[in-house]
Amino acid sequence: MVVAIQGLRGTGEFGVDVRPKNYRELYTLLEPNGSAPLNALLAMGGSQSTDDPEYKNFRDELPDRTMVTGAAEATTSGANITLTAGDENKFAIRGAIVINSRTGEVMHVTADTTGTAMTVTRNIGGTAFTVNSGDALFIAGYAAQEGAGTPTAVSFDVTVVTNFCQIFRTSFSVTETLRNTRLRTGSKEEENKTKALKMHMSDIERAMFFGRKHETGAATNQPTRFTGGLINSLTNVTDVTTQFASVGGSQAGHMTENGFDALLISSIFKYGSSSKIAFVGETVAANLQRIAKARWQPQSVEGAYGVNLTRYNTFAGDLMVHLHPQFRQIPGMKTAMLIIDFPNLVYRHLDGRDTQILENRQAPGQDMVVHEYLTECGLELTQDKVHSYIKGWATV
Repeated sequence: MVVAIQGLRGTGEFGVDVRPKNYRELYTLLEPNGSAPLNALLAMGGSQSTDDPEYKNFRDELPDRTMVTGAAEATTSGANITLTAGDENKFAIRGAIVINSRTGEVMHVTADTTGTAMTVTRNIGGTAFTVNSGDALFIAGYAAQEGAGTPTAVSFDVTVVTNFCQIFRTSFSVTETLRNTRLRTGSKEEENKTKALKMHMSDIERAMFFGRKHETGAATNQPTRFTGGLINSLTNVTDVTTQFASVGGSQAGHMTENGFDALLISSIFKYGSSSKIAFVGETVAANLQRIAKARWQPQSVEGAYGVNLTRYNTFAGDLMVHLHPQFRQIPGMKTAMLIIDFPNLVYRHLDGRDTQILENRQAPGQDMVVHEYLTECGLELTQDKVHSYIKGWATV
């Protein structure tokens, strides 16, 4: 059948059957810059396998050997000092020297301290000091009498920390018909393969930050294990929303430059390496940028540990900062800073179960292909206090 058209012809008159429009025969995938930098850094540092999905490590640390008084001793010669309950009181053995950090008074312990009652000789080489409730005391050595016997032995044990390998699985599938159909964007199977790997690594990255250690059905033949992540494992936490006064702030979420300096010295670099890596959200990155402009000289460190970092030189130590891409995506993480001492962090995977692609997982008779990425892994913190977590840092 002939269809007659009068007048001028233009491109808008033709449909897709006659006018095949031009397409860039590729697709572009928008993703955060470097979606799994924690995994990248852990990969650079090496990993360790485990032959059991539950793995444990021993932690030990030298005690501070500090005590706190529980009641005032108004007289300058009272020999009985009351302490608040604490395990470190046991280090105040007969012959130990104890100093009051408020007054500088030196005391000499005359009997082993086992509970909250400490017996001492007061004002060694000094005069007229008193003890207030809440005074901080510390042990400063030992003074033995000539010819005396050996002092009471005091020891301290390690603690055992455990975590689990979690099974991560990410599958993708296409029908056999789709596998053999030409698409403008290329092979759908290859496209899904790339996307699935990125999602798989993102899942592991998020679990290592936000996961909580747990085991469901431990006594059954098919338990489910959850690996504990950094945020739910660390004890060295500063919440600027509620603790703003301790970091120089005047309102919730406010930490000053001086307050941050004090935190670096007193907490963040108190233990561990003199160079640590900080993953930050965009608000914290902006806060650091303002501080850097005022005093610090930021230095770009290209390709360090496989991830681009920025070094902030401080008196306490070097902070290597990376704006974590996923902190932009996850609610509440814009104002977060997670500081990691990488020598004390290990990627653990079950023997033979590190990240791998398992192909052709479809059931017999199905006219499709199913592939999956599978990883059974977890995170191990060999120490806890060397890492720090700051949250709620909104302004400087």
